Amino acid sequence: MKKLFVVLLIALLAVTAVFAQAGGETKAEGSKATKVGFVVINDENDLGYTWNFMNGMNAAIEQLNKDGYNVELVVSRGHGEDATVTDANRELAAEGCVAIFNNSYGFEQFMAPVADEFPGVQFVSLTNCGSQLDGRDNTYNAFAAIYDGRYVAGVAAGMKLNQLISEGKIKPEQAIVGYVGAYSFAEVISGMSGYYLGIKSVCPSATMLVQFVGSWGDPTLEASAAEALIAQGAVMISQHSDTTTPATTAAKHGVFHTGYNTDMTAQAPTASLLSCRINWEPYFYTFIKNVIDGVKNPSDYCGTMANGEVLVTELNEAIAAPGTKEAIAQAEADIISGKIQVFDTSKFTVNGGQTLTSMLAVDSDGDFAADKCEAVWDGVFHESYPEFQSAPYFTAVIDGITWLNVAY
Repeated sequence: MKKLFVVLLIALLAVTAVFAQAGGETKAEGSKATKVGFVVINDENDLGYTWNFMNGMNAAIEQLNKDGYNVELVVSRGHGEDATVTDANRELAAEGCVAIFNNSYGFEQFMAPVADEFPGVQFVSLTNCGSQLDGRDNTYNAFAAIYDGRYVAGVAAGMKLNQLISEGKIKPEQAIVGYVGAYSFAEVISGMSGYYLGIKSVCPSATMLVQFVGSWGDPTLEASAAEALIAQGAVMISQHSDTTTPATTAAKHGVFHTGYNTDMTAQAPTASLLSCRINWEPYFYTFIKNVIDGVKNPSDYCGTMANGEVLVTELNEAIAAPGTKEAIAQAEADIISGKIQVFDTSKFTVNGGQTLTSMLAVDSDGDFAADKCEAVWDGVFHESYPEFQSAPYFTAVIDGITWLNVAY
């Protein structure tokens, strides 16, 4: 009898365990995985652009799985702006991905034809601007108001320049900033202009030299550009490029730096003050969740500082000027409240002292109708305005910024 009781007890415990497991099962554990594709220009080893994108995507998928969505990521890495992007999108779509993200400016034209072949798949071109207007129901654009983050980084840079001036290490006219840019078009121009305006808000004597490298991510070219800028007197280096070599070059020469996409203080602890970056996690999370839930996503989306999608990394207080932490916190608060408008036309001039009174919000193909896209009103150039597009379109050359070359 005792033996029978033990057998029955074991059986009962086993059944209870099965029901407990079934009762605790989430959608992620009990359903077929939803595949999501990602076509990226470099890989995580760049410690910059793609690294930041992958961190955002991985964090979004981790949260989706925690929330009961079974999502699997498939990544195709190391693509140039060429037909391999078409092949990668086609392969990911054929593999069953319900949404495919493309992370570089020049990928859009190679992604678009695949959207026609797979109308049931959602294709997202990040930092681009044509998909929202191409007449397809399954193509999308997204970017963020990163010029706000650039402005805040500029405040930190300007504070450091002021410290160097006050300590007698440089004269006011030697407050020269060197900027390593990828290409001389709107996305880069907008960001570097916002950065310069942040610097000028605290260090009026500052000027900026810009060297374009003709590549989104080439560590050798970026280092060479930083070297050239430092040789021309730059005591602060910044960048719109994908690798950390501008930071390490600044450290090598004993000048300072602010970065992009990722905190670069680990690579250049004696030089890099902080970086600005886009936090892609919220967008990825929401877009993928909407696809799974059958909710239509907006054709164009712009992330904001108010929503936690535009950030600056932790300040390197070991080298930052006194008061910088408070100054950047105030700048962030003022941007979120609307007190600071980065492209307030009373804060800068163009063409040797003229006020910017008119500029059209057009993409690289001039697709917007001229009577619908005037971007200057109420004394502000309205960058990444929701009724226009998320991708930047500010292309004015601000007085105080000197281009050393061009690269289209």
